[in-house]
Amino acid sequence: MIDDTIAAISTPPGVGGIGIIRVSGRDAFSIVNSIFRSKKVKDLSSVKSHTIHYGHIVDGDSLIDEVLVSVMKAPNTYTKEDVVEINCHGGMVSVKKVLEQVLKNGARLAEPGEFTKRAFLNGRIDLSQAEAVIDIINSKTENSLKLAVNQLEGRLSKEIKKIMDKIIEIMAHIETSIDYPEYDLEEINYDNLENNIKEIRKEIRHLLETADSGKIMREGVKTVIVGKPNVGKSSLLNALLREQRAIVTSIPGTTRDVLEEYINISGIPFKIIDTAGIRETNDIVEKIGVDRSKELLELADLIIFIIDLSVPLTEEDRYIMDLVKERKTLVILNKTDKETVINKKEIYDKFINNKVLEMSTKNPEDIERLEETLKEMFDEGHFNIDDSAVISNMRHKNALIKANNSLEDVLKSISMNMPVDFLSIDLSNAYNFLGEITGETIEEDLINKIFSEFCLGK
Repeated sequence: MIDDTIAAISTPPGVGGIGIIRVSGRDAFSIVNSIFRSKKVKDLSSVKSHTIHYGHIVDGDSLIDEVLVSVMKAPNTYTKEDVVEINCHGGMVSVKKVLEQVLKNGARLAEPGEFTKRAFLNGRIDLSQAEAVIDIINSKTENSLKLAVNQLEGRLSKEIKKIMDKIIEIMAHIETSIDYPEYDLEEINYDNLENNIKEIRKEIRHLLETADSGKIMREGVKTVIVGKPNVGKSSLLNALLREQRAIVTSIPGTTRDVLEEYINISGIPFKIIDTAGIRETNDIVEKIGVDRSKELLELADLIIFIIDLSVPLTEEDRYIMDLVKERKTLVILNKTDKETVINKKEIYDKFINNKVLEMSTKNPEDIERLEETLKEMFDEGHFNIDDSAVISNMRHKNALIKANNSLEDVLKSISMNMPVDFLSIDLSNAYNFLGEITGETIEEDLINKIFSEFCLGK
């Protein structure tokens, strides 16, 4: 049982029409009662649940703000605790003053994600559903939102629980045969056991097959634009965004820091990163940008390497070629609106296993062609978001891999005719790894780490 009452601002900071302060815990009603004045309501605990009441928040005799107070009684609330939400006027001062009054009268400032953490600890949602909450908030496209909503509804949880139930059923049969040998129980059939394990592994692998696509939907394709200075990297970013996000000049080295923006191409989020041109430089600030560009190459899902068609290849171009040729790279031969000077054959020979696109960032039709190419490279259409449980979280993927490996160890033990008690160890490990996804077998430190990544007030 969680004893204290927490409060936080649940709306984004800044000026807005409404600001919301959320209060959750056993003393939520009494705390808000002490600062809420209404002609019709004297005690919030006496009103019907899920009702809204007009009044004022006060500090003694001083009026702070005109508010609407939402009352939600346990257990039918987000946290399964008594919850009050104070809807006041949006603005830095008014919202902060109302929160101060709530805290002064007995509430504690909530930690990041603590409301959702309480929903998990109180059994309203499991851990994978809790993680879906932050995914909904961070969604970049309609597809990523749909993926997160499906997970929040428990689609993934049901699939994991189904697999766990099959494992526990096998474990129970084995443990019974070990603990009660005097009873005439059905003998463990290794052939049947092997088939059951293989079927479970097939279900796990089916989930793992969705992981790469799910990660793209959730996090976006980390796309790094590289090239020597003044080849059109910032122009490409601006063209994809349809706005002048990056400064473009004819002076090499204009971009000195990393610029990041998300774009949505046919439901696929791309995190486009415009980097400083890679070259040798004595400028300390530019050199920092160049070093960061090289570091980002190692983390990229896709590299867009831009070469200027209107000038001969340089040692800088060839240096970058060697950096990116073994990675997933889309080569853009830019500035087709100018006379072609470059030896294109050298580039096509170097990138024989990569896509090469000749275009101009000034031509809208070429930009559309580029977007179609990007879509084709990452169009993961082999599962239906509406019908499938999808793995989009790296933590879930790692747990599934570990569970699958443990079940593989079970099969190895079966092939060597090992005693059944040896099988129980690896089966138990597989069960525990799967339980990490739903939160049934996870350690408290990891739970705290997961919720610390949430925003305040959620």
